[in-house]
Parts: sequence; C-alpha cells; structure tokens
Amino acid sequence: MTLRSFLKLDPAYRDYVWGGDKLRPGFNPTAEAWVVWEGDTIHAGPLAGLTLGEAAARYGGALLGARPVSRTGTRFPLLIKLLDCAQWLSLQVHPDDQLALELEGPNQFGKTEAWHILEAESGAKLIAGLQPNTSAETVADAIRNQTVIDHVQYVAVGQGDTVFMPAGTLHALGPGLLVYEVQQTSDWTYRVYDWGRPPTEKRPLHIEKSIRATRPDFTAPVIPMPACGDGTSHTLIQCDYFTLDLLCAEAQPIDLDTRGESFHAITVIEGKASLIADGERVDLERFQTAVVPASLGAYRFEPQMACRALKSSV
Repeated sequence: MTLRSFLKLDPAYRDYVWGGDKLRPGFNPTAEAWVVWEGDTIHAGPLAGLTLGEAAARYGGALLGARPVSRTGTRFPLLIKLLDCAQWLSLQVHPDDQLALELEGPNQFGKTEAWHILEAESGAKLIAGLQPNTSAETVADAIRNQTVIDHVQYVAVGQGDTVFMPAGTLHALGPGLLVYEVQQTSDWTYRVYDWGRPPTEKRPLHIEKSIRATRPDFTAPVIPMPACGDGTSHTLIQCDYFTLDLLCAEAQPIDLDTRGESFHAITVIEGKASLIADGERVDLERFQTAVVPASLGAYRFEPQMACRALKSSV
C-alpha cells in the first residue's frame, strides 16, 4: 500500500487562561494550536475529512514509516503545537514512558518534548529544571508546601533558540513567548505550581504524581539559532522519539526524502513555501502544516519568498 498525497491539516485550538491573540486573532485567549495531532482533520485531497489518526490506522507504515510502526504501531507518534504564552504557564513536569504506564495505565506514553522559540519579547524567559545540587527531599517538600518556585532555574531565551526538554524536567514557559513544541503522542502533564491561580476541576495540581516524575538533576540547555544559508537544512534536536530540523530558503529549493523511514511534518514558521512531488503540490503559509507520508519518498521544499520551516520526523 502506498500513499502519494501531501496531507494538509486543519489545526485544533485550545483556549487556556494563559493564551493570547497571535494564533487566532479575535479569539482571546487562544493558548495552543495543535497543528499535528491524531485528532486533526485532513483538509483536502483523497483523504479529506479523515482525522490524521484514522488515516494512520488505515494506511499504517505507508503513512507513518518503518521506524514509527516498529515503536508505536499505527498510532500517530507525535503531537506538535504552537503556543502563545501571554502569561506564565503552570510549572509542570511530564512522566517518562515507564512512569506513564505505571501511573496512567496500559498503552500510555511519556512526554519528552522540544521547544523552538518563534518570537520572544525583550527579557522573555522560561524555567528549565532546578538549581544545582537541589536534593530529591528538598524538591518533594517544596512541591508539597508550594515553595518549589524558590528552587527553579530561570533561563533567558530569544527568537530562534531551541530547548530540549526530557521527561522528568521541571519546566514552565514565560510570558512574551510564541513557541513551536514537538512531543511524544502524549499529553500527560502534572501541574506542580500555578502562580497563585486557584486549583479547579480543569486545572488541578498533581502533587504526588509530580514528586514521582520530577528528576532534580535534569536541566535543559538552550541551543542557539544556527547560521542559515539559502536552501539549507539544519538538525536542531535528535533523540529517541523525534528529530527536529530547520529548513531555510530564500530562492533555492531543498530536496528532501522520507526514504520510507518516517513521515515528515512540515510547518512554515516564516514566509510561504510549497511542497512538490510527482505532480502533487501543496502551498503553505505561515503556521500552516502538511504531513508528508513516508511512502511518498522524494519531494521538494520550494520557497515562494524568504521562508523558514520546521520539519519533525521519527
């Protein structure tokens, strides 16, 4: 079975309290756009109307590729979001695969993720781990007493920076950030501290689970923006769960190939571009996304103006 069409996706939106108006002007707060998610609907073409998850179940390795199928079967293995951070997000931590199985049940995955900073206001920062030499006992007491914010590590970030966030790292995104986030196909989030917002049914604190999940020794270094030439591709993050590449093009196209190994998820983050292969073409504007099926093979990323895009694969 083969699949030879690009899959342009309609994003799903989440209107959390900390969101702004950059992702969906006129709808404030819009916190997140889930641009690659198993629940997203395919916009056009022969699979129009199916969700990405339904297409993955139907086409298996033809859509996903050999590597994802060998790891997570026919479930779509990534969740990719855009986040508009107008306020501090909750201080939180995610379980790893083993802890997700233990705490959340069979067929559950942990959540290792990476952030690429699309926009950053002057002075923007985030939290990435705990201060050096913070003991597990100190962390546990501070989480229970709601004083953990006194032990975290703040990091300044700017546009183009990338941050790798392994499961178990205590973290929070700060105000003034617009972020691309790629993660395992899991949304297990243990909320540790919420900046004085009262806990609610929709935003509870997860005290004991947070203590189990937090690795006091984990921090997340910032990777600066690479020097981008016209028609170039740069690997920003490569881990067991995903690879994140930055595509830079002004006039020169970039030739890419799935090689049947993994789908490619392409999100334009600046400018406009087209994906072209054997008579197939899809045009993408800023923040639009298409999935390239693994069985499509070779294709071309062609800029329509100076543009940058992020490509995630497994």
